[in-house]
Order: sequence, then structure tokens, then C-alpha cells
Amino acid sequence: MKKLRARMCCLVLLCASSVARAADEPVPLIIEARDRTGEVDFHMETGVVTYTNGVTVRYGKAILSADQATINEATTEVLAVGHVRIQHDGQVWNGDRILYNFTTRQLATTEFRTGQRPFFVSGHGLESTITNHIYTTTNAVMTTDDYAEPGYTVHAKRITIFPGKRIEAKGATLWLGKVPIFYLPYMRRSLEYHPNFWTVTPGYRSLFGPYLLTAYHYHWSPELETALNLDYRLKRGPGVGPDIIWNSPKYGEGKFRYYFTRDDDPGLSPMLQQIPQNRQRVWFSHSATLRTNLTAKAVVRWQSDAQMTRDFFESEHRDNLQPSSFLELNQDWSNWNLNLYAQAQVNKFQETVERLPDVKLTGLRQELGQSPFYYDSESSVGYYRHVWPDIPTNSFYPFRPLPYEAARADTFHQILVPLNLFGWLNVAPRVGGRFTYYGEANGSGATTLEETRGVFNTGVEVSFKASRLWRHARSTLLDVDGLRHIIEPTINYTFVPRPNVTPNRLPQFDAELPSYWLLPITYPDYNAIDGIDSQNVLRFGLHNRLQTKREDGVDYLASWSLLTDWRLKPRANQTTFAHIYSDLDFKPRSWLHMEQITRYNPNQRRLQEMTHIATVHPSSAWSVSVGHRYRDKYEFGPDDFGTSLILSSVAVRFSENWAARATHQFEARDGRMEEQSYTLYRDMRSWTSALTFRFRENRAGRDDYTIAVTFSIKAFPRYGLGRDIDRPSLLLGGW
Repeated sequence: MKKLRARMCCLVLLCASSVARAADEPVPLIIEARDRTGEVDFHMETGVVTYTNGVTVRYGKAILSADQATINEATTEVLAVGHVRIQHDGQVWNGDRILYNFTTRQLATTEFRTGQRPFFVSGHGLESTITNHIYTTTNAVMTTDDYAEPGYTVHAKRITIFPGKRIEAKGATLWLGKVPIFYLPYMRRSLEYHPNFWTVTPGYRSLFGPYLLTAYHYHWSPELETALNLDYRLKRGPGVGPDIIWNSPKYGEGKFRYYFTRDDDPGLSPMLQQIPQNRQRVWFSHSATLRTNLTAKAVVRWQSDAQMTRDFFESEHRDNLQPSSFLELNQDWSNWNLNLYAQAQVNKFQETVERLPDVKLTGLRQELGQSPFYYDSESSVGYYRHVWPDIPTNSFYPFRPLPYEAARADTFHQILVPLNLFGWLNVAPRVGGRFTYYGEANGSGATTLEETRGVFNTGVEVSFKASRLWRHARSTLLDVDGLRHIIEPTINYTFVPRPNVTPNRLPQFDAELPSYWLLPITYPDYNAIDGIDSQNVLRFGLHNRLQTKREDGVDYLASWSLLTDWRLKPRANQTTFAHIYSDLDFKPRSWLHMEQITRYNPNQRRLQEMTHIATVHPSSAWSVSVGHRYRDKYEFGPDDFGTSLILSSVAVRFSENWAARATHQFEARDGRMEEQSYTLYRDMRSWTSALTFRFRENRAGRDDYTIAVTFSIKAFPRYGLGRDIDRPSLLLGGW
């Protein structure tokens, strides 16, 4: 017997074990000493080695750590003593003395603790079988409350653990604290994914009256999950519908949701039309990878009326006011992309450009051989139909536009020459051309004839980047440790002569839509194919960044971008100078972030829009966010009264168990508190709950106030962590 340093013995053991068992055992037994001062006793005759002062043993995906271990290299059997921890396939075993065989996974111990979330078990006298890896213990305790002193436990005479599958208990008694509640002769719980459970949200809303939103969730497998929604609103009636969510590595992932309610008080639409009582919603989506680089996606979002999601699925309505339904196939190559996109008008109340279908071939920017030239292109062909909402005319909607349809084939090609001059100046001239064919339009709203349009474009982009470093710059106030300034000015010139066919002679399927922000001036980024007109414009950009070193590495102190257009020959609906856009981020501390976004009209010398946001988050105990958004009135007509909106959010964590959040939305233009909400959170060890109150002062219709209680089991969380911050209506029973 010879004492060796642990590090040297590790090397000898690894070499010896790899030679002796290379042919019979492909999985190596890796032994690592946690402490360099540890000692090793190695018996050359038996192949048994003993480690002290901490050891870690790895065998495939299994890991064992202990203060001391005696290891048999031939049988992979380990006797571990002191703070023993064994982890394998998500199952964790803890004890003071455990005999474990890595090959057979046979385990024996007198006292132990084990866990595979959400269940934790402790007991005496653990035994296991070699054939099917089943573990049995007596006088055991089981809980899902991950605390040193759990709030509730199940005491059983005998517990059998099927790792990764299930737990069975016989002669079980449920205890709350130290009080036995009732007896269970037999209990079985699954360890596979999430088992079935209920979610319940009781509440009161002035529009609904008292309501109870419930759902029964059943997880059939890691690939399939279902839920049945059973809701009741006293003023509006019952609602019911299934949810199906699947995720198959072979066939793709998706979801299907259906909801039906017989609304006792549907009310009127914004067009003063009676909303039907029978209200429904279907939501289907599926995406799959058919083969390498070939993907498919199908989405159907149908609802019986335009206000269905507004009334019953508020979070979804806020995210997407006009949900689309489509089928898309996408094939990628190294330099090319082929896309097929089909879209139909599923909701008759929604304006839609139907694409029946639209096939597009995109040539990604690529080098032409060994030349300095680069090429990109975009070609599409399809049949399109512009259909309008099927809404009866009235004083609010005096006439209904008529539908029209036509075929269109479009191809665009462009050559660029990116150059770097003097080692610092980037110059990229470009020239391109577009050819588009339009068939004669059909339909009751058709006014255009067969047309062939040609478009020429050219331009050049010039930019450079410069930086300066102040290594010794220091500021305690601004948390500065060294400073680097990066400046990047850009000038982009685009010239497009007037096309031979102007937009007013073409069907408008992909038209230029109004926007608060500057639209792209280069092709193919500018994708309003049917709205292409002359351009002679210079776009100026200036980007500034101040960087410094902080605890997490390089961080930015400030970032400021400016952007505007100088139109050398503006069109009839344009001014010579576009609005000036500014985006400023300032981060004087790692926990303090301020942002300002500004839009200024130099022609009228008016501030059109300005947004300020300041966020303070010094610790997990509290955070404050305050913002103001101003938009000038009359920009889009006499009925545009602008906005001066003040937003705030305050979150405070009083203790480990209590927290609160308050949000406000105040319109200073007319002194109206549009929305305010308050939430009180309670951590109840194994559960979390939230009591939420929200009040809305509506401009049209009655005021709306809601109070609701939401529960969630930690073992089976109802929502993702922090999701209620972005979508607070979830706490009121939304999606």
C-alpha cells in the first residue's frame, strides 16, 4: 500500500482503467479529487482505491460526490461516506453512507434523501433491484414543498420509486405541519413531465359580474398537453373550449384552441351593430421542419366577431389587433431562399390582401466569383386580391370599398461594389433595376389595366468609424472605469427616376403605409412594390457610443443616434427635409437606465413626438419605472388630438413572502387616469397567489373595474417567470 498525491493517482487510474476495460466497457469511470491535499490508498491486487478529503466520480451521465469513497474499478461499485450526493437522469440522492453500483444502478443505504422535481422523498432502509432499477424504502416521507420544514408531507409505510416514471406509496397519511389530516391506503404520482392539475381564477369585473375561470390541464406526455376551459361569468354566461398543445421532434410543434360562449349581454360594435350572442374563436398554429433547411408553418385565427378577443382574451387582443391566417413554406440554401406564402380572408370583418399564393425567390447578398462585385436579388410571382371588411354601411361607415384582384410578377436585381478606401472610409456604390408585370385587374372595384413597369435605381452609401480611448478616466458618480468613444457617421444617397408607370395606375396590394418613422430608401428593404415612385434623397445618420468597464465587463454609458433625410427633389406629398429622429440611451449606473426618443419637424419647427423612460432597479427588493409620451396634435387631421401620456410602474418586495406592484397610465391632455392596477403577491411556500385590482376610466362606454385572485403551484407554474410584468392582464384570467 502506498500513499500518493490525489492528482497523480487520478492520472494512473485513468490510464490503467482505459487499458484494462477498453474492449469490454466503452464508458470510462472518471475519478477526480476535489482537494489537492487529499490522500489515496490504492490496492494493486484488488483494484480497489480509497479517496479522502473529497472526491467526484463520473460514469456516463451519473455523478457521485462524497467526502470519502472506496471504489472498485472492476465492478464500478462505490461505497461513499459523508455528504454523499448521486445524480442520474434528473434524480438526486443524498445521504451520509451509500453503497452504489454505477453499472447496475443498484443502491443501498440506511437513511437517505432524494428528489426529482416536483417530489422529494426521505426514508430509512433503501433497497433497489438490478433488473428494472426500482427503489423501495420504508417509513418514508414525501412532499413537493422544497423547504427544510415542509408545510405538508405524506408519511408512508412503504414507498416505491420508479426513477423518471412514478412514485407509489402504501399506507400513507397526509400531514399539514405536525397534524395528520387523512389516510390514503394507496397513492400514485407521476414523475413524467407534468401530471394533471386545475387552475382557478375567481374574480369580479363590472362588465362580467362575478366570474370563475377554470381549466383542467392534462399532460399526456412531454410531447402532448391538453386543457379544458370551463368558465362562467354571471352577467355574460358560460364559456367552454379545449386547448391542445403538441411538440414532436419529428412532426413539429403547434397548438389548437377553441372557445365558445353564449353571451347574455354582447352589446354593440363600434359601428353600432348588434354583436351576436353565440361567440366563438378558433386559434390553430403548427410549424415543422420537413427536412434540413425546409420549414412549414400554418396559422388559422378565426373569430365570430371583431370584438371577441377584446372582450374575452384581452392580452391577445393587445398584442395583435388584426391577426392573420396563412400558410408558409420556406427553403434555405447558402445564397438563396425560396418562400411560398398563401393568405386568405378568414375573418370577413377584417381588411385583407389575399395572396393566392405569393412565391418569392431571394438571392442573398453574395460575391460574384473572385471579383469585387456583389449581387442580390428578389423575384416574386403571385395572384392577389384586396378585400375589405364586410360591414353594413351607416353614418360612421358611409361607403364600402369594392374588392379587386390581379396577377403580378416582379423581379429585382442589384450589383454592389463595397470598397474600403484609405483603410478607414467605407464606400458602397450600387445600381439595380426592377421589372414588374401587372395583369388587368378584375372585380367590382377594379380600375387598372394590364401594365408593364420598369424601375431603375442607383446610389452610394458612405460611412466610417472612429474611436478614442481614455484609459484613466474615472468617475464614482457615473460608475466609469476607463472610457471609449465610438462615432460612426453615414451618408446614404438614393436616386430613382420616375417610373414609366406611376402608383396611381397600379393595383395597390403592397402599398406604402403611413408611418411615424422613416421608411427604408434602399432596395429591397423598401418592399412597397406597388408604391414605388421617384426618389432623389440623401439620408444622414450619426451614431455615438460611450463605453466603460463595469463588473460584468464592457458596458455602455451612453448611446445616441440621429437620423434624417434631405430630399433633393421631393414628391408632391413630401417636404424637402424629413423629420429629425433622435434615440438617446443613458446608463449612468448599472441599475439606472434612461431613454429618450424624439421626432422633430424642422419645416414647421415643431416637436412632433417625444418619449422619456427612466428605470431604477438597484436590487431585487424594489424597482421604479416612469415614462412620458408626448405626440403633437393635428398631425393626421383635425380629429387627431395627440397625446401626453404619463406611465409609471412600482414594484416592491417587502419580504421573502410578500410583494406588491402598482401601475398607472394617466392622460395629461384631459386629466384622465386611463388605467391603474394594483397587485399584492403572496408566497405560500408551495403556492404563489396574486390579488389584483384594476380600474379603467373609458372614454367611450362605462368605466371598467376588475378584481381577481390567481393561484399557481410552484411545482407546476401557471405562467413563466416575470410574464405578468409584460402582460399584467394574465393575472385577471387572460391568456
